[in-house]
Amino acid sequence: MTVFPVNGHYKKILKIALPAIAGLSTQMVVSLVDTAMVGRLPEATYALAAMGLGVLATWALISFFSSLSTGTHVLVARKFGEEDYKGCGGVLNNSIYLSFVIGGLVAAIAVFFAYDIAHFFAADPIVGGYAGDYIFYRFIGIPFFLISVSYRGFYFGINKTKIFMFAGIITNLLNIIFNYMFIYGELGMPRMGIAGSAIGSTLATLFDSFFYFIILVQPSYRNKFRNFSNLRVNFDIIKRIYKISVPVAFQNVFILVGFLSFVAITGIIGTEQQAATQTIISTLFISLLPGFGFGIAAQTLVGNNLGSGKLKMAKLYGYETAKIATYYALFLGIIFILLPKAMLSIITTDNTILEIAKPALRVAGFAQIFYATGVVLGNGLQAAGKTLFVMLSEVITNLFVFVPLAYFLGVYLNLGLTWAWAALPAYIILYSGIIFIKFKYSKWGI
Repeated sequence: MTVFPVNGHYKKILKIALPAIAGLSTQMVVSLVDTAMVGRLPEATYALAAMGLGVLATWALISFFSSLSTGTHVLVARKFGEEDYKGCGGVLNNSIYLSFVIGGLVAAIAVFFAYDIAHFFAADPIVGGYAGDYIFYRFIGIPFFLISVSYRGFYFGINKTKIFMFAGIITNLLNIIFNYMFIYGELGMPRMGIAGSAIGSTLATLFDSFFYFIILVQPSYRNKFRNFSNLRVNFDIIKRIYKISVPVAFQNVFILVGFLSFVAITGIIGTEQQAATQTIISTLFISLLPGFGFGIAAQTLVGNNLGSGKLKMAKLYGYETAKIATYYALFLGIIFILLPKAMLSIITTDNTILEIAKPALRVAGFAQIFYATGVVLGNGLQAAGKTLFVMLSEVITNLFVFVPLAYFLGVYLNLGLTWAWAALPAYIILYSGIIFIKFKYSKWGI
């Protein structure tokens, strides 16, 4: 990797990455608080089980359709680099149209079949009823969530990740307040238990999209991007968003399937081993979320420079962002290796689980050092329109290397949990190596 002689380039990377990391982190906080609130209900046993089903259904849907942010982000970043500001506004408008149509259809189907879906996956009828309530109220907000995703991609593309950070802080604070009001029936609201959690999240999502809209109508944005004088539907733009987003959508789903399969494999090894795996995965989010933030920075800067025709600078920004992310991952990796029990204790105090998880976290800590390169340069390739290649690389290395190898080592050879986790560095190093080679030798263009 070439080293920049000017520190200003690093400042530009951090200026985009750090607010994105802060915004992503607020989402993790509200998830923990939400679970803690539901866990304090008198019907907590049923409610938490139902919430697990509801959150999984929501997560699967969000993982798939949040790819609209990538399509919008990539196209806006390109046009921003070209200084085609009206074109940036046109991309956002058509992304919102697409989000509204898709979100409306998905919400209508999900809401209509909410209780059928819940009872299909829930063995206990009480759990199924609670899960149905959660899915019904949570999925009403899907159109607003997808519209927020479109706005998010737009603001990422024009280098305004601070707007995402402020939206995340305010929205998630409101989410906690709304959840408190509706879960427990406080401040004059009815007590709705787990359904109140879903209502709180939906109201917060509605505010999120409204916050982004309020920013856009400010004169500095309205006059520059001219969104409200360029409202026509452009099917060419919609097609390009679709072309970029669909591989990312399936990549997100395959990652989810791969890790759910891995968790299931650890369950074959033992219940305590599966609990330890969940603890390790939760701990790893401390390092993964910043990696995603640096990925956003890479996608923005690579896209901007490609749009302005600076191909060498585009690659250079990809390399340098990956370098900074790797330094951060290395720092955390050393902590995971040297102080695994201290890190795991953030999630659980169960000594049996801590002892089982310690050696596996050391393996995972080593592996995640290399993941920073894969995430960042993968985002750079997506900015260059190589979303299908990134998706196929993820599928091959995750589902056809990581999952089978984990089963072979942990279950077939009966080597236990730590050896099952040893499949992780094999997967990550292979994936990051493939992405690095493609990034280095790729011919740019969408």
